Amino acid sequence: MSESELARAHVSPAVAWLRTPAAIRERCHQLLDLGLAGRLPHFRVEPSRLPVVVDTVLNVTRELYPNLDIPLHSRWGHFDAGGVARVAELEERLKDATPQERARAKLDLVVVSVLLDAGSGPKWRYRERGGGTWARSEGLAVASFRMFMDGLFSSDPDRPLRADAEALGRMTREGLAHGMQVSESNPLDGLEGRLHLLHGLAKVLPRPGALLDIVTAQRRSVRAAELLGLVLEVLGPIWPGRVMVDAVNLGDVWPHSSLGPVESVDALVPFHKLSQWLTYSLVEPLAEAGVQVTELDGLTGLPEYRNGGLFVDLGVLVPRDVKITTVALHPGDEPIVEWRALTVALLDRVAALVRGRLGMNAEELPLGKVLQGGTWTAGRRVAAELRPGGVPPIRVDSDGTVF
Repeated sequence: MSESELARAHVSPAVAWLRTPAAIRERCHQLLDLGLAGRLPHFRVEPSRLPVVVDTVLNVTRELYPNLDIPLHSRWGHFDAGGVARVAELEERLKDATPQERARAKLDLVVVSVLLDAGSGPKWRYRERGGGTWARSEGLAVASFRMFMDGLFSSDPDRPLRADAEALGRMTREGLAHGMQVSESNPLDGLEGRLHLLHGLAKVLPRPGALLDIVTAQRRSVRAAELLGLVLEVLGPIWPGRVMVDAVNLGDVWPHSSLGPVESVDALVPFHKLSQWLTYSLVEPLAEAGVQVTELDGLTGLPEYRNGGLFVDLGVLVPRDVKITTVALHPGDEPIVEWRALTVALLDRVAALVRGRLGMNAEELPLGKVLQGGTWTAGRRVAAELRPGGVPPIRVDSDGTVF
């Protein structure tokens, strides 16, 4: 029995299903079907605008990757923000380590970095020593990278390039704020939530790199959907208490009334955004240790404000109430659940159309590469053209654990 099968044996069928990419797709496409029929309460869906999105995505992709040598969408690209070869710097310091230990160190870094990657808010910046100033996801990546390189996630001064439960568990709000350069004049959304995730991580793994040993216990390859299931099983307890099913905290799962009574399992829409972002980001370090992640297209698109903002800004998703675009909403508010679900389903359609235009199949251009090529950058660029600072068209109050 595989690790994920063992994990599923300990939870109910409903919980096991809600942890799968198949469940994410099914529920999100159910809402898209309702939207196409004009039966959703918060957004109109205008499929005639999809070609504009596809054109925009293709233009960005061809500009950034003229040879279509597109990497998988993951945290690793953010570490080299601004063309600075930070990953090479890490690899130079790990050059005498075994392949397995290099992989564990990279897993330590990327797991912690992804858990610190929820939306920063519009005001926060990170100034790199002797370098540039970075904002949003790239800023969070560079900040977490520098904290890792300085040994702030390790309890062993002789082995700084690691993260372990002792150091993560004793991390204070002040220590995290100092590492992220947070101050009254440089506020970071969701600092407490990020600290909560680090403390939770300390309780479930001796070090994040132990994921390598869990994955390789019985195999040398793993399907992406199976890897996500493992991530959700191992990290499930760290998420703030939200929707519970059969006494299990589901994390990034929220109800929508168009699918059924909001207290029922039928109404629940799973997203697992940070967990999927993490799963995409595990592919490279696992490969370094000889573990192949297969069927990458089994994962879904990521329902965050760049991908979702692209559909709003280019007119595919039209809010029925203008207040959706003028007030900050919470992740569990139904307009946000609806927006995110429609984003996931529409990303599947955009990916198919982009592949068709490029004459490529899903194996050659998996969804993760369409995101990287792609929708994420297109969403940011369109937002920057429309609003000062590139703020998203819909604002979500981030607690540091969802977006």
